Amino acid sequence: MKTTSTGAGARRMSPEERDHSILDGAIGLARESGLESLTVRAVAARVGVTPALVAHYRPGMDAFVADVFGLIVAAERDEVIAAFDGADGPAALRAGLLRLIETLLDADRDDVTLIWVQAWALGARNEALAARVRQEMDAWQSALEQIFARAAATDAIAAGRADMAAWLLLAMVDGMNAHSLVKWAPRDRADLARRALSAVLDTAPLDTAPPDTRSADSRSADSRSDDK
Repeated sequence: MKTTSTGAGARRMSPEERDHSILDGAIGLARESGLESLTVRAVAARVGVTPALVAHYRPGMDAFVADVFGLIVAAERDEVIAAFDGADGPAALRAGLLRLIETLLDADRDDVTLIWVQAWALGARNEALAARVRQEMDAWQSALEQIFARAAATDAIAAGRADMAAWLLLAMVDGMNAHSLVKWAPRDRADLARRALSAVLDTAPLDTAPPDTRSADSRSADSRSDDK
């Protein structure tokens, strides 16, 4: 096993330190090249140890990839939510929500966007990763729902919209960020953020029943079926 340095005072890492160094190396590699870059050999080269040592500490690569994904996206969520400073009152909350969306749409976060996109794809064949993706998406939805609940309490949005508003915002941000990876998105991301927030906050009440868009013939057929 390699040590932390080659000097006279070199110290052998404890198992906990070695595992932490392998995990840190994998996180750095994923942020640079995406989750698809995480192989035993690639992580070993990144950390400067043998592939056998990586396999010893992380024998299940599917679970390892899931751990790396979870740590990266949870750290971003904690950072973004902690920075939310929307004070009470509709205007202040709206301003805080706008800054939050602008942060999530920032091109400097494209490395995390790539990790999310790859996790959705890889999760189709990696159940450990799929479970972690669901967990982290639920955590994002819950955090945003709490913010929107505050907005509803101050009449910044209609009462009862918090849950759906959180889902709509997540869907829009995820879609817009995924599009930006292939340069298919408006150049002005600040304007994009304002329009996304307006779409979530200013639309008609979400509990309104959708109009019946079926043709008259199909409605008549239903009526005849009910008469039988």
